[in-house]
Amino acid sequence: MPERLTEMLMDTWTPLIILWITVLPSIYMAPMNQSQVLPSGSSTGLKRLNEEQRVLHRSKRGWVWNQMFVLEEFSGPEPILVGRLHTDLDPGSSKIKYILSGDGAGTIFVINDKTGDIHAMKRLDREEKAEYTLTAQAVDRDTNQPLEPPSEFIIKVQDINDNAPEFVEGPYHATVPEMSVVGTFVTKVTATDADDPVYGNSAKLVYSILEGQPYFSIEPHTAIIKTALPNMDREAKEEYFVVIQAKDMGGHMGGLSGTTTVTITLSDVNDNPPKFAQSLYHFSVMEDVALGEPIGRVKANDLDIGENAKSSYDIIEGDGMDIFEITTDAQTQDGIIRVRKPLDFETKKSYTLKVEAANIHIDPRFLSGGPFKDTATVKIVVEDADEPPVFSSPTYLLEVHENAALNSVLGQVTAHDPDVSSSPIRFSIDRHTDLERQFNINAEDGKITLATPLDRETSTWHNITIVATETRNHSQVSRVPVAIKVLDVNDNAPEFASEHEAFLCENGKPGQVIQIVSAVDKDDPKNGHYFLYSLLPEMVNNPNFTIKKNEDNTLSILAKHSGFSRQKQEVYLLPIVISDSGTPPMSSTGTLTIRVCGCSSDGTVQSCNAEAYVLPIGLSMGALIAILACIILLLVIVVLFVTLRRHKNEPLIIKDDEDVRENIIRYDDEGGGEEDTEAFDIATLQNPDGINGFLPRKDIKPDLQFMPRQGLAPVPNGVDVDEFINVRLHEADNDPTAPPYDSIQIYGYEGKGSAAGSLSSLESSTSDSDQNFDYLSEWGPRFKRLGELYSVGESDKET
Repeated sequence: MPERLTEMLMDTWTPLIILWITVLPSIYMAPMNQSQVLPSGSSTGLKRLNEEQRVLHRSKRGWVWNQMFVLEEFSGPEPILVGRLHTDLDPGSSKIKYILSGDGAGTIFVINDKTGDIHAMKRLDREEKAEYTLTAQAVDRDTNQPLEPPSEFIIKVQDINDNAPEFVEGPYHATVPEMSVVGTFVTKVTATDADDPVYGNSAKLVYSILEGQPYFSIEPHTAIIKTALPNMDREAKEEYFVVIQAKDMGGHMGGLSGTTTVTITLSDVNDNPPKFAQSLYHFSVMEDVALGEPIGRVKANDLDIGENAKSSYDIIEGDGMDIFEITTDAQTQDGIIRVRKPLDFETKKSYTLKVEAANIHIDPRFLSGGPFKDTATVKIVVEDADEPPVFSSPTYLLEVHENAALNSVLGQVTAHDPDVSSSPIRFSIDRHTDLERQFNINAEDGKITLATPLDRETSTWHNITIVATETRNHSQVSRVPVAIKVLDVNDNAPEFASEHEAFLCENGKPGQVIQIVSAVDKDDPKNGHYFLYSLLPEMVNNPNFTIKKNEDNTLSILAKHSGFSRQKQEVYLLPIVISDSGTPPMSSTGTLTIRVCGCSSDGTVQSCNAEAYVLPIGLSMGALIAILACIILLLVIVVLFVTLRRHKNEPLIIKDDEDVRENIIRYDDEGGGEEDTEAFDIATLQNPDGINGFLPRKDIKPDLQFMPRQGLAPVPNGVDVDEFINVRLHEADNDPTAPPYDSIQIYGYEGKGSAAGSLSSLESSTSDSDQNFDYLSEWGPRFKRLGELYSVGESDKET
């Protein structure tokens, strides 16, 4: 407590002592004039002082009041006196008035206008505002005229220790590797203090650990946290909770403090080897287990985590190193034992293995701690299983000649039961592989026989599957492929490779090769084909042709003479005998057709028909065909043109505008009455030629002859016209010779009482002699030619 009191007194009186030491010499050095005790520092006061001291040859001036101090957080019953302003112009009378302006003037700081005393009216906080700039001036109280220029000064708020340190970034988290040496850097913390770091020790911080010892330590002034104990093991304790304190006043008694927490986690290092949970493992497995199937798992535990805990497994010893394998499960870090090769209970019933687990990532710093690996023994017992039959061979190859007799034995397959209790085996053929049932097998001994004849030329290979089944357990089945090769025998005669037709030029020369023919044989002799060619015995002395064997196993046909003629004989047939070299040999006869043709001088065939002989020599058959095609095309065009013109100039049906009939209707009074009904005689619509229903066509004769029907009686004039038209429409619809094909209207009646008489020239009984067309020549030059055509002389009449 006395130490704390001393510190408070020092903080309070230190500024006053400094002020006393600074101001007191100036006061005593000034002349002993009451008006110069506390000058305000104005230029007028300094000027007068200089004038009075000019005789001393040294400039004397009053003390300049340019800075004041006030303690923060000061609170008392009365305002605190900050300082006093006094000008050397003040004679002690009340004529001078002091005025204060600037930061906080009138609110925070108040000046006595008579004495110049400045008081702080409020409690000040340095952390809120550290200093205030104000301006003081002395004026005449009566006239308010300034006695000197304004003087500026500063009031500083003096700090006291009223703020505790704070850890702004806390709480903290840090990581350090386990097993670290003492003094390993962990992390650094930082605290801040709002007090003045320049003045006093209010912001001087010292750090210490309240919790977390003896594992960690902290530097008092730098706040660096380090490890304090060696070989801290993560597997023993992974996380530590550390409390850090920051205290101001340099850590002395009476200072303020703040705390924060630091969570320190030990990170893992590979300082622990893997360890099997047990030294001996037992597993059992059926002998028919599939390859690659897992049969058991082993586990080596590692206290480390992450990459440091990963281990690899290997089989390092044992009698089943080639039978089994071990792999690592990436998720669980287990060792999985699998089967690499088939197991056989009858051959070996158990295996012993030694497996090893070793860390993948090893830290060299801890190698001295021992090998980072461990071993365990694994015993595997093979259990008996009912196994399917086993064939003596994985595949079979049999050969048979294509002329083999039915039921002959082609070969044999054998199989046995590998189990201790051997079961009899029955054999069968999978008929899906022998759909035509060409083979049979003996169910007891596995002998394969031929069921149907074979033909190598149809199929050379036959692939079947033989099934072996245990008699005691029909579910135990095995299959084996059997390939049967059909061997060739000479059972096919050779024949021409293709149908040959030779062409012989009329102007050919003797000995000229007409055609080269080749032969093929469906058989496949081992040494290849060799053919013999010959003519039939009765054709050996053929006067026209001969044959010649070539070295490439082909045959050339040669002409014996020249002068062949298509007129004499157009086609020759030449039978040729072809024999092979098989045992026994096979032969056949092929006929070659030789056609005599006309050829050009260079031997190019032009025509092989006898009729073409009379054609001009200079034209080929192709040219003649082209010429004929052009002629036919022109004829078709002409016929079409004529037909179209005929149809255009001569219509099939007489149009309405050609109807030259006239009806002259005469009315002598207003109301015609019954006389009007006689104006139109319906009898004129009745065609006397078509009364029997036969309407002749104009352009073509109809295919279906229309039988004349019973004529209708003449209709009286008073008949209904509508009914008449409907009857005629019905007749036309049922008449195959009627329109829409064509129609002809015949009008033999021009109209009763016509003054002009008949205008028709079709039924005119007059002859050309009864008519005179001489008047046409009188119509002018345009009708002169027409008059000459219709004017007929006597000589013409006689003719």
